[in-house]
Amino acid sequence: MFVQSSFSGNQQGQGELYLVATPIGNLQDITVRALETLKMVNIIAAEDTRQTRKLLTHFEIEAKLVSHHEHNKEASLKGIIEWLQEGKKVALVSDAGMPAISDPGYELVREATNLQIPVIPIPGANAALSALIASGLPTEKFVFLGFLPREKKFLKKELERIKGYPETLLFYEAPHRIVKMLTTLKEELGDRQIVLARELTKKYEEFIRGNIAEVIDHLEDQEQIRGEFTVIVEGSTEPSNDQEKGIWWINLDVITHVETYINEGLSSKEAIKRTAEDRQVQKRDIYNLYHKQ
Repeated sequence: MFVQSSFSGNQQGQGELYLVATPIGNLQDITVRALETLKMVNIIAAEDTRQTRKLLTHFEIEAKLVSHHEHNKEASLKGIIEWLQEGKKVALVSDAGMPAISDPGYELVREATNLQIPVIPIPGANAALSALIASGLPTEKFVFLGFLPREKKFLKKELERIKGYPETLLFYEAPHRIVKMLTTLKEELGDRQIVLARELTKKYEEFIRGNIAEVIDHLEDQEQIRGEFTVIVEGSTEPSNDQEKGIWWINLDVITHVETYINEGLSSKEAIKRTAEDRQVQKRDIYNLYHKQ
């Protein structure tokens, strides 16, 4: 077990890993705290040092810059961890937005926390959430899925898995693959409402709203498709298989399931029995879970 108190004072000689959000387009979106952190750390680990160097030069930041990307992450992770163990303060950044979201970083964070090295998020701009809140599609519940698989069989398998999700779906896609992606979405999910956001926070920021077929037609009329896309897709409005089967308890935990029957007037013994029958598990398993609370 590791309880991290980020602002209670650091142990002498202990390093810290900062996850620093960078602008997704407009440099003015960087936070004061992000700038202070980047100026304070000993080392900045970046997905693309050339891209990050532009940011650091603009804000006159001179920390040591090293690369940490998909193709060198195993080797660079070892070096970063060694620096942290020596007491260095390290910031991890991606080209744009929050590090470790559809970018390298998870493995580094996992290793740092395993070694009880503090990991401190410095939040900021994020393309998926920025597009979602401006999309006009429901924001109460959503599922972020990043980049879909490129191989057709894996792509179809993934879309089949999420086809019944009622939550709004969030994806990323590159300009040269966007039409192909949308065509597959229409085939597998149906002609749903969709929003494409491109060039977020930049001069040519654009939102394209409509059903999938309309958006495909619009894109095919363009001479050239530019800009990385955030794709926001309406969730399923069809009844799920579970709803069709009358599985009313599917989103309930075991305790709530039992207590629902008790509130209807059943004894706890009978409620436990009915819950076990619903879930097709041993009655003693439900009994043990319920009486451990």
